[in-house]
Amino acid sequence: MKTGWSVLLALTLTALGCPGGFAGEAGSSSPAGRVDFSNDLIPVFTKAGCNAASCHGAAIGRGGLKLSLYGGNPAADYEAIVRQVEGRRVNLARPEESLIVLKPTKQIAHRGGRRLVDGKEGAELLLRWIRQGAENVSSRSLKRVEVAPRKHVAEKPGSSIQLRATAYFSDGSSQDVTRWTVFTAEDPSAVKIDSESAAAKLLRRGRQVVIARYLDRVVPIELIVPLSGSKPDLAAEPRRGFIDRELLDSLSILRLSPSPLVDDATFLRRVTLDLSGRLPTMAAVRAFLAEPGPKKRQVVIDRLLASEEFSEYWTLQLAKLLRIHPDQGEGEIAGTRDKQGALKYHQWLHRQVRDNVGYDRLARSVILATGDSHEVGPANFYRTVKGPRKQAEFMSEVFMGSRLRCANCHNHPLDRWTQDDYHGLAAIFARIEGGQVVKVKASGEVIHPRTLEKALQRIPGEDFLGADIVDGRGRLASWLTDPANPYFSRAIVNRLWKAMMGRGLVEPVDDFRATNPPTHPALLAGLADDFVKNGYDLRHTLRLIALSAAYSRSSKATEENKADGSFYSHAIRQSLGPEVLADAISDVLGVAGRYGEEPKGTRAVTLVDPKTRSVALDILGRCSREESCESPAGSTGGLQRKLHLFNGALLNARIGAPGGRLDKMITAGESPLSIVEQFYLAALGRYPGDAERLFWKEQLGENVPAGRQRELLEDFVWSLLVCNEFVSNH
Repeated sequence: MKTGWSVLLALTLTALGCPGGFAGEAGSSSPAGRVDFSNDLIPVFTKAGCNAASCHGAAIGRGGLKLSLYGGNPAADYEAIVRQVEGRRVNLARPEESLIVLKPTKQIAHRGGRRLVDGKEGAELLLRWIRQGAENVSSRSLKRVEVAPRKHVAEKPGSSIQLRATAYFSDGSSQDVTRWTVFTAEDPSAVKIDSESAAAKLLRRGRQVVIARYLDRVVPIELIVPLSGSKPDLAAEPRRGFIDRELLDSLSILRLSPSPLVDDATFLRRVTLDLSGRLPTMAAVRAFLAEPGPKKRQVVIDRLLASEEFSEYWTLQLAKLLRIHPDQGEGEIAGTRDKQGALKYHQWLHRQVRDNVGYDRLARSVILATGDSHEVGPANFYRTVKGPRKQAEFMSEVFMGSRLRCANCHNHPLDRWTQDDYHGLAAIFARIEGGQVVKVKASGEVIHPRTLEKALQRIPGEDFLGADIVDGRGRLASWLTDPANPYFSRAIVNRLWKAMMGRGLVEPVDDFRATNPPTHPALLAGLADDFVKNGYDLRHTLRLIALSAAYSRSSKATEENKADGSFYSHAIRQSLGPEVLADAISDVLGVAGRYGEEPKGTRAVTLVDPKTRSVALDILGRCSREESCESPAGSTGGLQRKLHLFNGALLNARIGAPGGRLDKMITAGESPLSIVEQFYLAALGRYPGDAERLFWKEQLGENVPAGRQRELLEDFVWSLLVCNEFVSNH
């Protein structure tokens, strides 16, 4: 239906002798011959780059014209093009003189350069729309976009693949929209896209991702060139379940041979660190290496999963995910650090881990929590960040693995999330008062920046909640933990996978989106389905991963697979976390670390307050948990850590300390080679090899003066504690 404004313009055109200006024309992409602003013109602007963030899609627009990013809000774009600046951008009397035509074709000055070519399809479509009356009407909506191929394996670099995109609409029609689909390579140095022909040329070996964008839909395309010329024979490789099947299938496609499995000593040290955050004791190493039988690895995994050390370590892992830290007080206690709430929260979390409470129940408990945060541990979830928008971002990153924050100012440019999703979720949390006593308020609101009105409560990607619902958290928790939810289970199993395997199937782990596909989609789906079927049991999934052959692969890459960093042809060596490394140093040296006012002997992995006074943990790069510990800013390591390990008091002041392991051994009169063997067992979880024994025998032999012996032994211990084998799970 025409608006009164459109009717007036139509009459004006008729009076000026422009009959037929509104008639349907052959060649239009719409079924009725009319150019559809939302479905036909928005893709033209996107393909030309007009609504990109670097142009008119920027937050403040460019040159006085602001378009929604990638056409996420067609209604606003129509207003900007047709009605703003007194309608001077569209000239219905002389369409070819419209500013919206003259500027992008650069018939007049345009800072963005030529974006459309006069006489070509895009410019002609725009002109035809203006000649038809520049209306904003549509008889159909986009339902889905399919691309072909979704996955393609080429034989060698230099191959070209023709890409296609088809749009399917609500009226049952479909249309080849390849011409107006934007294909973008994640790595332009690996894939060259011809924007005119939509052909992708593969420039080097490996797996590459190309993103197809049409309107608000984005679809990933996987393009592979095998990493070697000959196909490996993987028939003899162990397949202990669907994990190994999926990974070996990928390696077969990539033509990669995996590294061999590790020996028992390496496996024991790795799995003990990954499941319990501790080094295996000397007694455990000796017993494990001496024990016969094919099932001893399974036995040790089950023992670790049942241990208190597992509960302590995985409480730490989840505490970092939930960012448990003392809240900054307000009001009369402004500036003070409220440790009581964090303590209750940590104790509650430890009970959930110890009692093997399902992760779905854990999530529901924190989302639905109310009460005095000094007494109700999970209520502190609402004291972690300040404000409903931050709470929405926090919840989505933790429990959905999604960066919903990208939909704050505009619809998410790389995913399905809209501003309605972001501010609708924030509206749910706006009803929660997050002081010491967490409670539901009778009112609370956030203002939607696009409408400047109160945002309506909304389940992300789903429906708005009724106006009569005061507390929408129940609906949110039920949706989130529903077995059909595509985010919840995948987000946590991806984190478990990274903890065990060194890299997430999706990286970064808090950035699930269509344009960031998993390296192994079927494996991620299989892990998530298995997790749900087994009661959202964290231990079950960790056990499943630990029992796989893939987990037991050596970190020593072969000449053939050394370039692989994503497909698990060899284990990814992981640096020990700050708390784990601090405890490992204390265990090897036999000298306990000191942490603030905590009792002597307290282990770093059990600390509740991430800011407990500790020079050692500061040096090793601990995370404060005020921001995500999964972001680069929260990562550990770096030059400071290495320098202190090499030269600082963290090691040097403790290696030969009275009462420490080395001091006791020397005082007891043990031989240098016995000391060497025991430190190898304590630090590296193995006996020294023949070459190592010979080396240390020469260095610490009979010709060494007695006064020099102790100094050399201290140097030996130092060398163990700074080597890569010690500071990683190798």
